[in-house]
Amino acid sequence: MTSIVLDTSAVLAFLDDEPGAEEVFRVIRFASISTVNLAEVYTKLTERGRAGDEAFSAVRDAIGQIVPFTAQMAEMTGSLRTETRKSGLSLGDRACIALGVALGAEVYTSDRVWADLILPCTIKLIR
Repeated sequence: MTSIVLDTSAVLAFLDDEPGAEEVFRVIRFASISTVNLAEVYTKLTERGRAGDEAFSAVRDAIGQIVPFTAQMAEMTGSLRTETRKSGLSLGDRACIALGVALGAEVYTSDRVWADLILPCTIKLIR
């Protein structure tokens, strides 16, 4: 199986049983997420009313691998800003792409705008 990275929207789709959840369910145990995106998912879940420990455990227990965010990934995240600014990609989005590049992985997302960008990794839309 190809290496897989999940962005925040893909993890939230899985946890909230939104469209695309079945696609994420198929790969989540084998997938990776960066610590930046883990923090972002946790934040979104607590904003939606989930208890802190429950929200954190939901993500940590579902995902295959949590990858520490490195200085090299930070550099890649920053370098992506110019080419993705017009499309509105956030720091978390770019951090996810940087992890995808670092791992040579496909990046799963529900954010359709990513498919229109020329990025240094393969993007897979979940819906």
